[in-house]
Amino acid sequence: MAEAASSGLEGVVVADTALSEVDGEHGRLIIGGQDVEAIGGRSSFEELCRVLWAAVPGAVPASEVRSALGRQRSWAFQQLPTLGRALHAADGMEALRGGLAQLPAEGNPWDIAIRLTAATAVFTVAWWRLHQGQEALPPDPEAGHAEDIVRMLRGKSTPARSTGLETYLVTVSDHGMNASTFTARVIVSTGSDSVSAVVGAIGALKGPLHGGAPGPVLDMLDAIGRPEAAAGWLERELLAGRRIMGMGHRVYRTRDPRAAVLERAVERLERDGHRTPRLELARAVERAAEDVLRRKHPDRPLRANVEFYTAVLLDALGLPREAFSPLFACGRVVGWLAHVDEQRRTGRLIRPESRYVGPRPG
Repeated sequence: MAEAASSGLEGVVVADTALSEVDGEHGRLIIGGQDVEAIGGRSSFEELCRVLWAAVPGAVPASEVRSALGRQRSWAFQQLPTLGRALHAADGMEALRGGLAQLPAEGNPWDIAIRLTAATAVFTVAWWRLHQGQEALPPDPEAGHAEDIVRMLRGKSTPARSTGLETYLVTVSDHGMNASTFTARVIVSTGSDSVSAVVGAIGALKGPLHGGAPGPVLDMLDAIGRPEAAAGWLERELLAGRRIMGMGHRVYRTRDPRAAVLERAVERLERDGHRTPRLELARAVERAAEDVLRRKHPDRPLRANVEFYTAVLLDALGLPREAFSPLFACGRVVGWLAHVDEQRRTGRLIRPESRYVGPRPG
């Protein structure tokens, strides 16, 4: 008897990895050997790069990662005039896909990883400013990566905003065998290059079922407006057959541990004087959504995922919601490149099988 197909590869193990583990039953995420709660808000972006890229050929000491990223941000900025109309796309993910696709793919793996990570940040920021009719701001090669992203987007940064974005980038850097990471591994398993793998991953992340919900979470909070209006609004959405944005996850059966890290990052911003009216509202909406969804789906736990507090944090940082998905790519590119290296070292083509269910001759 033919083996049944696994829809969406549910439960199928496709690789051994030393990079991250997602424990959906217990709500635990390990990245580079540490719980996400231990590194989110405590590890710098540059330290995280060195941990996840420890095995990448050509790796430099941890102390040199910051300056290497700074130099490559400056290099990426110099490439902007060569990208044609790529960064003029209406959608940020399309702009990122078109811009990164034009990068050279030759060089040692470490240099390429640094180049792609720096260019993802610079192209994201340049797209947004061009989209607003403003000139792209040149990077500061002496700055930290997260600090420079905030400065290039807003024109200036503060330590609190830099730390807030750094927490986000570290927290979303890797997450098991998600759709975009799997895409990158499939591409590089054919012997293709890292640029192609990252561009393919961008295409997967562009899909609304993977990386596209943080902006709509803000739309939901705007529509609800007041904590006391949350339950009624959510019930009407469910009656209309619409999803509650930022609630539920394909893997987690508990609250997404990344949501807790990002919620604490918003609290830290408030303590540093960057107050946001959305935190109290978001917490009220989360509680109401848990209650409404528990009654509608008693056998299916649906709790806050990473996108719920991503929206609140990035909004509190003063970053535009249209740039949320490209900013996700600015963090996740580190994980993609780590998986690209890991997959390349296996030397094995990823080639699953399918079962034919169409008509047969005669």
